[in-house]
Amino acid sequence: MSQHRALQVPDGLEGERVDSGLARMLGVSRSRAAELAGAGHVHGDGTALGKSDRLVAGVLLEVWLPDPRPAPELQVVAEPVPGMRIVHDDTEMVVVDKPAYVAAHPSVGWHGPTVVGGLAAAGYRISTSGAPERQGIVQRLDVGTSGLMVVAKSERAYTALKQAFRDRVVDKAYHALVQGLPDPHEGTIDAPIGRHPGHDYRFAVMRTGRPSLTHYELLEAHRSASLLQVHLETGRTHQIRVHFAALHHPCCGDLTYGADPSLARRLRLERQWLHAVRLGFAHPGSGEPVQFESPYPDDLAMALDLLRA
Repeated sequence: MSQHRALQVPDGLEGERVDSGLARMLGVSRSRAAELAGAGHVHGDGTALGKSDRLVAGVLLEVWLPDPRPAPELQVVAEPVPGMRIVHDDTEMVVVDKPAYVAAHPSVGWHGPTVVGGLAAAGYRISTSGAPERQGIVQRLDVGTSGLMVVAKSERAYTALKQAFRDRVVDKAYHALVQGLPDPHEGTIDAPIGRHPGHDYRFAVMRTGRPSLTHYELLEAHRSASLLQVHLETGRTHQIRVHFAALHHPCCGDLTYGADPSLARRLRLERQWLHAVRLGFAHPGSGEPVQFESPYPDDLAMALDLLRA
């Protein structure tokens, strides 16, 4: 079974490619629109259209959308996560130092280790609201980003920490090694971020995105890259990576966002040089300020040593 949609091409989309114009008309990604056209599901005045054909204003588009498949049920797999360090543990919360290549929680398409699964394997009991596969998760780090994460163990902590992140009263400090030398050496990037229209897994600075604020200051300047300290006011997906890529200073090793592959090879980087070094907030039980710090993991430390040399 499939859903049938009939849409008239507006004047404003005259001359647009089918995949680009259809994405805007249906509110789907450009790659999804291209898939529909490639499968013969897009017709204009009775004729099948390819993704690169051009739209003509006033033409009636017919689109057949396959019925969505039910989302797979996500399961927490309790398996040890090598290298995941417990920085702090009490009745309210646990703070972990997450290695790279570990997701915060199970998600569609991810088959690797997770923080939630690693805690379950270590015998930690998480009792909070939210979807079962992400109980206790109040913040996330990208799979390829290492560093500090707090996980709530009680409902009280979950509510308090979620609110603290929402109110932007959590001190989230990162160190990032970016290509080149940002000018000025200290500043704020205020640029909205949204999902990239042509790539489902990427994000970009775009006028229709969500407000995003990143503060940075220079720590070290080298011939080909700079070490920065970064503070986030907002917590958008890939925020640091997107903001510095937009300034033409992508994180070293971040090939997804335009980093130089030759520099990545020289520094022996297989992921973005980005690490959550400090996390501070009011303890959800006592209200007292707490702060945690994390040293650089071996791969990032080695890259920095190579750069300094």
